[in-house]
Amino acid sequence: MILSNSWHEIMQEMNIQFWSDEAWILIYRLLLNFLFIGIIIRYIYYPRTQRKDYLFTYFMIGTIVFFLCFALKKLDIDIGMGLGLFAIFGILRYRTNTIAIKEMTYLFIIIGLSVINALAQQISIFEISLVNIVILLMAGGLEYIFLLKHESRKTIIYEKIQLIHPDKYDEMLSDLRTRTGIPIHRFEIGEIDFLNDTAQVMIFYFDDETSVSDYNQTEKTKNI
Repeated sequence: MILSNSWHEIMQEMNIQFWSDEAWILIYRLLLNFLFIGIIIRYIYYPRTQRKDYLFTYFMIGTIVFFLCFALKKLDIDIGMGLGLFAIFGILRYRTNTIAIKEMTYLFIIIGLSVINALAQQISIFEISLVNIVILLMAGGLEYIFLLKHESRKTIIYEKIQLIHPDKYDEMLSDLRTRTGIPIHRFEIGEIDFLNDTAQVMIFYFDDETSVSDYNQTEKTKNI
């Protein structure tokens, strides 16, 4: 009993709490955040892209941002501390590979929802649920209803330079389809190298018509 009382006094002197009423708020908001970002990531984003590496990234970033914002909400931080945190995120952004705009948009959605769910502690359950539901419905509606076909692109090096003439557009399109096996619906000719008789060609195709991914579209241009 004496040891228990001593330990209790020590915790009081160090201002350490084992449990607080705000813990229930943390649990509720964490479950809410998991529910909505999980639906967006697993049932809206993943079925369209089949990219498992982004599943790990989105879930972890969403969870870390949520805990970070929830913890900072309870602390008194000055402007310098806030700018320092944004600088850290900026460094992480510039030290990573460039990702497609669609993946960047989903990343912004996950971060935005996590921040809202963590910091919006003065609004009602109905209001915060409405915000999450609206974003969820917009993402699902744009992905599966309004934008049924997602156009992807890939840059290749094309060596049949004699076909780049505008009059031979149909012939070049047919040759690109045959050699790549991709149902290309259009293409654009970029830089032309007459010294090596090659040209950079950007091909465009719909994701739901082929299993070819645009995952490496920002990497080194491929030769065909």
